[in-house]
Amino acid sequence: MTEFIVNPFAELAEVSVGKHFYWEIAGFQLHGQVLLVSWVVLAIIAVLSFLGNSNLKSTPDGFQNFTELVTEFIRDLAKTQIGEEEYLAWVPYLGTVFLFILVSNWSGALLPWRLIELPSGELAAPTNDINTTVALALLTSISYFYAGIKKKGLGYFKRYVQPAAFLLPINVLEDFTKPLSLSFRLFGNILADELVVGVLVALVPLFIPIPIMLLGVFTSAIQALVFSTLAGAYIGEAVEDHH
Repeated sequence: MTEFIVNPFAELAEVSVGKHFYWEIAGFQLHGQVLLVSWVVLAIIAVLSFLGNSNLKSTPDGFQNFTELVTEFIRDLAKTQIGEEEYLAWVPYLGTVFLFILVSNWSGALLPWRLIELPSGELAAPTNDINTTVALALLTSISYFYAGIKKKGLGYFKRYVQPAAFLLPINVLEDFTKPLSLSFRLFGNILADELVVGVLVALVPLFIPIPIMLLGVFTSAIQALVFSTLAGAYIGEAVEDHH
């Protein structure tokens, strides 16, 4: 009898709804639709950034107003969650995460990806795929470990036995639940929103889905804010001085 060892991470990567467009590279199957739409999202962010920063003025106008508004928002978020001494170094990371998730979510809520026919599978927001949200969550975990070790050295790991040594298992478990919570919250909300809109469009293609789509735009922005806020809070917790 042949026994197969099931890789739990492979099973997690296959958590999905709908058909996928696969690319096979070096014997590995990649979700091609995630990469395609991610490139579109990155192109949108790059174009908006270029328009806002190509001709800077002392008195901002047009897209410069928009980019400065976004930058100030992210700086305030980072300062609130991380603190005045450390926040500047993490503005680029939090800003990148926030903008990528926001534009990805809005692309799923506003753009009719499913009208684009592929040889197999269908297009959708990158955050509609568990692999994307897990990758973002793991990057956040690596970031707050890096922040803590950079500031405190190996003394960072003392937090696992604070305020008492018997809390060690709980504190270790917390580091596993943080990325799980981040990834599944984002994935579940975006997937649910796209499924509801898809069902309503199929059943009642006129008017009724529009309020749901507008609600999806709002909740998509909230999900981007929640993810980046929690990422900032975890980094702030890692660099916090305990007295």
